[in-house]
Amino acid sequence: MPSPSPSTSPPPSRLWRDRSFRRLWAGQTASQFGEHTAVVVLPLVAVVTLGAEAGQLGALRAASQAPMLLLSLLVGAWVDRWRTRTVMVAADAGRAVVLGAVAVAAFTGRLDLVSLAVAAVVVGTLSVFFDVAYQASAVRLVARDELVRANSALEGSRSAAQTGGPALGGVLVSLLSAPVAVASGAVFFAVSFLSVRGIRRTESVPRRAPGGSGVWSRVRDGWRFVVGDATLRAVCVASAAFQFAFSAATTVYLLFLPRDLSLSGAGVGLVLAAVGPGALVGSVLAARLPRRFGYGRVLVTAAVVGDGVWLCVPALHGPPAVTVPVLCGVGLVFGAGGQLVNVTVMAVRQTVTPDGMQARVAATVTCVGMGATPLGSLLGGLLVEVWGTRSALAVAAVGMLVSPVVMAVSPLGRLGRALPPGSGGSGGGE
Repeated sequence: MPSPSPSTSPPPSRLWRDRSFRRLWAGQTASQFGEHTAVVVLPLVAVVTLGAEAGQLGALRAASQAPMLLLSLLVGAWVDRWRTRTVMVAADAGRAVVLGAVAVAAFTGRLDLVSLAVAAVVVGTLSVFFDVAYQASAVRLVARDELVRANSALEGSRSAAQTGGPALGGVLVSLLSAPVAVASGAVFFAVSFLSVRGIRRTESVPRRAPGGSGVWSRVRDGWRFVVGDATLRAVCVASAAFQFAFSAATTVYLLFLPRDLSLSGAGVGLVLAAVGPGALVGSVLAARLPRRFGYGRVLVTAAVVGDGVWLCVPALHGPPAVTVPVLCGVGLVFGAGGQLVNVTVMAVRQTVTPDGMQARVAATVTCVGMGATPLGSLLGGLLVEVWGTRSALAVAAVGMLVSPVVMAVSPLGRLGRALPPGSGGSGGGE
């Protein structure tokens, strides 16, 4: 039996025997469920309970996503100097309190769009801190040769939460009440708080040298590193193209399902949940296909298939008995393709980035990629008002195919069966 190469993942027991990683994974899973429950519950509450129109819904989603654009770079510079455990615990506590306050306001009948928007901004801000921190934490807690397996576990949880959270939220809004749906997010964040708080391993935080540079200088260093690396530039551009179009599509989709297809809250939750099983398939494939067919070929193919399947959605008509199975199939394909892209891109990004710059690079990619989502949300609401939901959804679905085109003509599309050589070391310290 051949000995494993440096890119081969270690046996599962090496990773899952690690108590610190288990607590990180459990906490990150609960946190992602809380975050993605809130992402759909708050808009659904706005539409179903408060009667929000398309423009108001787009503005609400944009408000929740704005922190990714405005704060990601600063958060990355800060997190590179802090214990990620401290950042994650504080973010979990803050989000639990905020959603608990929203639930109380809903119980007492005092919930309105303004308070909902304020809560969305605060939760979005704290989510930026947590998401940047957990990505940096994985690099600090896990050996380099275990990163692919660790990322597969973490990204698998995130993708499952992206679908399971909205599904749970849709069911709770439909079957129980808005306050219960909002409170469920607070419970998830409390569970994450308890799990992450139990991490005891000392992190290898880069030391600040005497007279070291300030936060803005570190932000510039992270930005310059990303801009100077052709692979990371391609990741940023492809991510921005996808997130912009997908955010527009999601805004329209949340209106299209209940209004055009007459789906109930439970039906919406079921359709959104269909991405989950697909994501699990994508996680399994991500550990096998790139080494067999090449990282570039897998990335481009998965993006074309996963994003392209959305093109059939605007043409759907008929009762839920007809449309729900088709939409679930769309979700399965989209989930598998999206997860395959996510895990592969993260492995590439972490491999080419020095340890001391992991948080800043993650934040820069988040800022450029996810920072485009508020504009996409606003565009989605505007397109619905101008052209209607079906035409708006078709335009957004076509826009999602720009991302695989960018990957195909970039260094990402030319990657072979091995990851690119890493920068090594703990560069980025001052």
